[in-house]
Amino acid sequence: MPLMLASTSRYRRELLERLRVPFHIARPEVDESPLEAESVPAMAVRLALAKAEAIGRQHPGSWVIGADQAAELDGHALGKPGQREAAIAQLTAMSGRQVRFHTAVCLVREEQVLQAQDVTTVHFRTLTPAEIERYVDAEQPFDCAGSFKSEGLGIALFDAIESSDPTALVGLPLIAVARMLREAGFDLP
Repeated sequence: MPLMLASTSRYRRELLERLRVPFHIARPEVDESPLEAESVPAMAVRLALAKAEAIGRQHPGSWVIGADQAAELDGHALGKPGQREAAIAQLTAMSGRQVRFHTAVCLVREEQVLQAQDVTTVHFRTLTPAEIERYVDAEQPFDCAGSFKSEGLGIALFDAIESSDPTALVGLPLIAVARMLREAGFDLP
């Protein structure tokens, strides 16, 4: 069965490769702007589905994985910083606080839709301005919501991580993806 990943994220690609299921990658053209009064979890779910459906329309008959992650601080979404100053500002705001990361994933083929969500709470330790700058300069996490890479040096920024799926924080909850793929008929261990 053809499988598509509706994402050009190298992080999601690397995670999906762990399952050893052949897949193709396609870039979904989806407006990721939040809707007025939309909650952060609802936004992640909407965008994951929109990405999968966009690629599904281009590849009828294929199963398509769509995923989205949104970081939430004080009820507001934190986007990808894009540049050094914004990353420093995000990490400064999160220092000593808890941040929730909402990761939504769906597997779509035409009218069939399987969905899952994960919430990961990251407890940031209190960070000094020098620690933040050293981290940002070392890892340059400009393409990561929340301005860190937990699979890399970013782990040093935390006191704790609470999650039911450790891969969700990287961007693709593999426990849920594996379950959905099995349900769709893919052979996994």
